[in-house]
Amino acid sequence: MLIQKLRSEGWESLLENVRSFCERHTILIPDMNAPYFDVLKSLRRQGKQKQMVTMEHHYRVEIFTAAIDQQLQELNNRFSEQMTELLILSASLNPRDGYRSFNIENICKLAEKFYPEDFLGDEKIHLQYLKNLSTLGDLCHGLVTTGKADMYPLVDRLLRLVLTLPASTATSERGFSAMKIVKTSLRNRMKDEFLRDCLIVYIEKEIAETIYADEIIDSFYLIKERCAHLK
Repeated sequence: MLIQKLRSEGWESLLENVRSFCERHTILIPDMNAPYFDVLKSLRRQGKQKQMVTMEHHYRVEIFTAAIDQQLQELNNRFSEQMTELLILSASLNPRDGYRSFNIENICKLAEKFYPEDFLGDEKIHLQYLKNLSTLGDLCHGLVTTGKADMYPLVDRLLRLVLTLPASTATSERGFSAMKIVKTSLRNRMKDEFLRDCLIVYIEKEIAETIYADEIIDSFYLIKERCAHLK
């Protein structure tokens, strides 16, 4: 659909981008209303009625539209209607963005249409009970409230792991992101212990904001007497 929309509505915006690029780099822009002359085509048309083709017609129809039609034909040859429907229904299990595309109706349709021999009649009915669910979290909650979590412990455990995975990996991801900021090329000889302390302060900013410099200095003085005066 996007390619078809590009074919019908994308020419003007593409032409405007090309003109802007040419003007920015001082490239000569041909007159799109001028006739387009092709030696090979003129030879093939000898003896036939000559038909004037403009530059815009050549670039829009014979290049732009022809290239998109070739793309559409190749996609249609590779993906039949049945294959396209299978991909659309399978996208309901896409884990991207916290399973935002989760759709139990599509999952029920996927099981009924493409995997009829893998699900018994009663199992298909049980899937229908979950049609009011809209997220993976609702599915996990539904398994617990209906008592199905005891019948499908592995599924329940897997769902819990999937739902808690973003929270369990957030600290590690933040640590690696902070490491690139704290340990730069000018600090490449920083020892592990000092790096760990710096990362903790950087990652746990909310906790660090509750600690005041005067309290750190007082604790520093209480360890033992200091020659330097930090206040």
